[in-house]
Amino acid sequence: MPDALDSGYTFQARFERHWSHLTRPHVRALAWLLEAPDLLDPVSPHWHGRVATLGPVSDATRAWLAALERDPAPLDAALGGRVYSRLGLYAEKLMAFYFDQHGMLAAHGLQVRANRNDTVGEFDFLLREGGLLLHYEFATKFYLLDNLADAAGFNHLVGPNLADTLGLKIRKTFARQLELANHPAAQAVLPGPVDKAQALVKGWLFHPPGEARALDGISADHCRGYWTTLGEFAAAHADATAGNAAGPRYVVMPRLQWLAPLKVRLAAPGDAPALPGTILPVERAAALDAETLALAVLARFELEASPVMAATVREEGGWLIETGRGFITPDDWRERAAARRAKGALPL
Repeated sequence: MPDALDSGYTFQARFERHWSHLTRPHVRALAWLLEAPDLLDPVSPHWHGRVATLGPVSDATRAWLAALERDPAPLDAALGGRVYSRLGLYAEKLMAFYFDQHGMLAAHGLQVRANRNDTVGEFDFLLREGGLLLHYEFATKFYLLDNLADAAGFNHLVGPNLADTLGLKIRKTFARQLELANHPAAQAVLPGPVDKAQALVKGWLFHPPGEARALDGISADHCRGYWTTLGEFAAAHADATAGNAAGPRYVVMPRLQWLAPLKVRLAAPGDAPALPGTILPVERAAALDAETLALAVLARFELEASPVMAATVREEGGWLIETGRGFITPDDWRERAAARRAKGALPL
């Protein structure tokens, strides 16, 4: 039985071929944002032209990213000294830096208020492209496909903390956020008429073990991983590697390193591994066997029943390089999702 956290999907290998020279976490994250497949398929008729794409990464942008690897001071300055606890805000700051450095940024985080105490909404990005003014609503999302037999719709792509679904996110983005320029209060803050409003969505989808499902409106080559309960992970590992000392190795992924495939230096003997729940990027990590990972995740669940992201890694030249990834969830994650649906907290 294959490793439950290694889907065999080759995006990680492709990313390493293109970007093996990038080792700084912030630069790798920015490279992923620029190159990763769009989560929503821009050419699908499902979206009626309302989904944006950045297109292929140009040679000039590749050179620019390589320069940031050599000297990250401009990017570090743009991020500032703050600690980002929200991955979406961190990704948004990275994209704002890219748009600004490439002369496209007209506004970022521009708020629209009906009056002093009534915020109507906020434009994520207003961009200049040729003579056009574009409005981009930007998101980076991570969803687990609920493994119900009829799991075919966007409402069965559920956030790891059961707070939302892709269906809810799409409805909010298309019905409210992309219509913001039409609100009367927006006219006072806009630098001109908006020519086009689109959603720019990056992310990873996590499928249950077994054959990955095709989803209408989702890019066929989307970044993907697997999700498994802790009990299923332990059982799958025992079946696959019983008596095999050279089993797969893992690194718990800090939240701010969820975007790009992980690449960290191998920790020195005695260095502590990254712990579940870590937020800030790490530059060194110790690889864990499945048993040690399961124990660390179990200890985390005793503090907070929140899924843990782990990367399957290979070692090469003193580096640990991601080959696959997945969420390990509490054993009752499916039941909790079903209960929230029954109560109306999640859509059917």
